[in-house]
Amino acid sequence: MKLLGKTAWVTGASSGIGQATARALAAEGANLVISARREDRLQQLADELRATGREVCIAPVDVSDRQGMQQVGVLIAAQGGVDILINNAGTMPISPIINGRVDEWEQMIDTNIKGVLYAIHAVYSGMAERKQGHIVNISSVAARLTYPSAGVYAGTKHAVRAISDTLRKEGIRYGVRVTDVQPGAVSTELPDSIVHDKIRAAVKENMYGEEMANLKPEDIANAILYAVTQPAHVDVSELLIRPTVQEG
Repeated sequence: MKLLGKTAWVTGASSGIGQATARALAAEGANLVISARREDRLQQLADELRATGREVCIAPVDVSDRQGMQQVGVLIAAQGGVDILINNAGTMPISPIINGRVDEWEQMIDTNIKGVLYAIHAVYSGMAERKQGHIVNISSVAARLTYPSAGVYAGTKHAVRAISDTLRKEGIRYGVRVTDVQPGAVSTELPDSIVHDKIRAAVKENMYGEEMANLKPEDIANAILYAVTQPAHVDVSELLIRPTVQEG
């Protein structure tokens, strides 16, 4: 168990990549703080992981809630801090910019950028004081590319990539490592956040359809586990992970 005695905080842990990552970390001995909006799913996951001998604290919170995230930070600090942060929560209500869905733009900015920063803020000073820690930000292949109808989403993921690399450079003096994980198409609930009916159907058919051998959440969880179990002198800065058949 490479993470025995470590504590990890996983956001967006109620499903998909977050849930799979929580399980993978627990299997390697880590205790967990798991957060998401859906408390019932968090409780089910907590019960499952506790049955394996892990200590699990649940924190029902929306990452875009600044005050709520600060409260999670206080809770974590009172328990001695965390060694690993998995910044996984995200949303993707994409649409053409000309449609002017400003509320959805703000939702993506609040969740995908501000939520990442709120979680970092909640744990970073503690990691710096202890001179050790690992922050893993889940961005996207869209951190490198742009797609029609996904301009704002891609913009948020480009931002996460830039934040990650800056934080990596700043964290060197504090012994804090940073990894930016950039998944391609993964079979999760993320496409369900697309409100635009035609685009949701097109995305599911073209990128997430049965003709594509999608990645599974466990594939990304295994990559994350690889990054966070490397020796202290190794920083896996970026992981770009696509299904074999995905071109873009």
